[in-house]
Amino acid sequence: MIDGVFALGERRWDIAPRYMVAYVRVINRPVGTCLPGTMGWMRVGGQVFDLQEAGLVVGQAQTSVTVLGLGSMGQAVASALLADGRTVTVWNRTPGRDSGLVAAGAHSASDAAGAVVASPVVLAILLDHASVHATLDPIVQSLAGRRLVNLTSTTPEEARELASWASRHGIDLLDGGIMVPPHLIGRPGASVLYSGSRTAFDENRAMLELLGNAEYCGADAGVASAYDFALLSAMYGMFGGFFHGAALARSAGISARQYSERAASLVTAMAQSLAAHAEMIDAGDYRTNTQNIALHKAAVDAILRATGDAGLAPDLLTPLKALIDRQVSAGHGTLSLSRTIEEIG
Repeated sequence: MIDGVFALGERRWDIAPRYMVAYVRVINRPVGTCLPGTMGWMRVGGQVFDLQEAGLVVGQAQTSVTVLGLGSMGQAVASALLADGRTVTVWNRTPGRDSGLVAAGAHSASDAAGAVVASPVVLAILLDHASVHATLDPIVQSLAGRRLVNLTSTTPEEARELASWASRHGIDLLDGGIMVPPHLIGRPGASVLYSGSRTAFDENRAMLELLGNAEYCGADAGVASAYDFALLSAMYGMFGGFFHGAALARSAGISARQYSERAASLVTAMAQSLAAHAEMIDAGDYRTNTQNIALHKAAVDAILRATGDAGLAPDLLTPLKALIDRQVSAGHGTLSLSRTIEEIG
């Protein structure tokens, strides 16, 4: 059964239904699959589609991907894709960082524009939001019709701005938050959160799963970033508490290793209480019959006295003390510490 005709230059091919899977969208209209640097057309049934230079080859829609940015995370992502046999094109603003990847089979692009047209899917893993625009704004026309997966660390509002920018230029944007360090990319337990284009997520999920468990968080492009930064806030809070505690322990002659073993056990146990705190926060009801803010104030005050006695800097705990003191002064001392969220915003 013949369902259409595919043409490149003077050559023509009949198309059977089983081959009608290589559609992409370029310049906001459907096109067929074409070879790099060629122009042509496709007739499917009674419709004729112009073919734009998409930098695609047959089957490439499922296997080809470009990685922009070769810092430690970009290197890790590109390596994971290569390990699966993907056709990977890489680019980095600073030359020379792609040698290892090229040796492993990656294609090196001399500029961002060349990297973008090489694949239907582009992963941006750059320094920050400004660098994303600095890299992509000059070549935005080359991105039209492609899937852009932004794995750069950006704020929720920056992710939403990028989604709006992408929509205006015919780019399908998926924003992602990587929840593991580079050395864990592609390993068990790795996780990446995504939000934005559901189509881009669904069509590329097999590829995204190569980086870690891929979880779609919704159409709002800023949600993945909000999750990312919220979770990192907990992580940095934990590290800050650990560093303060390690300094306090060291002042008493306790090694960091000895302290870390007990700290890990305590943090693991305390993590079990997060669900109860969350329940109070969501309900907005902070009444408690157990340890209240006033009791926590006494504990934090004592820790800070010990910190001063040891000649240590109190900087990591003084913001928390300020939040607790403010609540006690306002008459909330009998409520749960969970109420601290109301002081934050």
